[in-house]
Amino acid sequence: MSQRNVERLIGRLVTDEAFRRQFAADPVSAVETLTSGGMELNECERRALTSIDPQAMERFAGTLHPCIQKSDLHAVER
Repeated sequence: MSQRNVERLIGRLVTDEAFRRQFAADPVSAVETLTSGGMELNECERRALTSIDPQAMERFAGTLHPCIQKSDLHAVER
């Protein structure tokens, strides 16, 4: 179950622009938001996930086709 949640979180990082921005600003808070919402991660997984380089996620996300990206429309309004 936990490995699946790791994969879900990484998938969300690369496909969800708003979550990626939240993660870049505060990785610990972004992960805690998901775990407080019921996503189960052990402490080792939390540490590993919060150490992901946000710039690397952004670069990877930029290589994905736009049809599988979730754009942050609120970012356009800012």
